[in-house]
Amino acid sequence: MSADPRYAELVEVLTHYFDGLHHSDAGKLAEVFHPQAIYASASEGSLTHLTMDAYLPMVEKRPSPASRGEARRDRIVSIEFAGPVTALARVECAIGPRRFTDLLSFIRLDGRWRLIAKVFHFDLDEAA
Repeated sequence: MSADPRYAELVEVLTHYFDGLHHSDAGKLAEVFHPQAIYASASEGSLTHLTMDAYLPMVEKRPSPASRGEARRDRIVSIEFAGPVTALARVECAIGPRRFTDLLSFIRLDGRWRLIAKVFHFDLDEAA
């Protein structure tokens, strides 16, 4: 763990991110994501690219992992800073049979960290 206060701030933001995903809480995720953030992946062989206006309603409509009794499987792998207002977090989490690796780009605006880009890959659990 780093003594850098920015590290603790990002850990708190990432905790909200994981909570939002686990509970399908679009409101909590809207606090983490910048309104102009992008969501992107190519795990299924073509580009998935969404804005927050498309992504957050999808989260809100899906049954939450918590409601299905799924255990939390999330962790912070690394956090790197590229200056005082830019950071990259590599995290892992799981929703249903999908195991995600998220590369999360953050910017610090108006005194708080916001997620500006989520680029991710997922694999399916072998049992699925």
